[in-house]
Amino acid sequence: MDRLKDKVAIITGAGSGIGLAAARLMSHEGAKVVVADYDAASAEAGARALTEAGGEALPCTVDVTDDTSVGDMVEAAVREYGRLDVLCNHVGGTDPRKDLDLLRLDMDEFGRAVDRNVRSTLIGSRHAVPHMIRGGGGSIINTASVAGLVGDVLQISYGAVKAAVVNITKSIAVQYGPQNIRCNAVAPGAIMTPALLDNLPDEVIEALKGYNALPYLGAPEDIGHTMVFLASDEARYLTGQLLVVDGGMTSQSPAVPGRRAMLPPVE
Repeated sequence: MDRLKDKVAIITGAGSGIGLAAARLMSHEGAKVVVADYDAASAEAGARALTEAGGEALPCTVDVTDDTSVGDMVEAAVREYGRLDVLCNHVGGTDPRKDLDLLRLDMDEFGRAVDRNVRSTLIGSRHAVPHMIRGGGGSIINTASVAGLVGDVLQISYGAVKAAVVNITKSIAVQYGPQNIRCNAVAPGAIMTPALLDNLPDEVIEALKGYNALPYLGAPEDIGHTMVFLASDEARYLTGQLLVVDGGMTSQSPAVPGRRAMLPPVE
């Protein structure tokens, strides 16, 4: 219950899914949480849920692609709680209807993908780092994706921008490690978020399970717990790293599902 006691955390995209799960778990561990989201109602609802559960939370409406909006978010956190210890740059994603393969990619969508994933990570970190330095250190946690590690037949923009997030993470870790600021990234695999359920048909979701080493797809809390660890002092010697949380999806050969069917059952 006290792994994040007295720490102040900002989580963007905290109105639903992984961001909300991380907010709940960090609050449960004693953090004061800024629940930041583009949708004001979602931010309000998320913060209210945390306070009703006994935590301290501040709702904040933010456009993570806008420098002024992000600056206002960070200043609101410091004004309310006096410091900033943790920043989760969680907002991202692309529109799967427009982020297709090389020849059919909507180039305007590529620009939006850069803004939502890369620019947002840079802006958030630029505003957070000075306050973390003044506070003696901090932890920045960026949301990447397994899509940034492998090729795919669709969403070429998404893979590209998430790969960029990984490199930005390493650079921030190197540049501000001497000021005791850690920066790590989490690469989720297939997680049962509202976005995944809305964008993938049931048969595709079921097929994805066959490509995991574990027999199920992850829940938002699985990524949230990883973020709690990275925010805590338990991870004080961990920086510049990418933690792949994907149920083993990227660890196995594509031939595994078919070859597994050849095995006799384990008694």
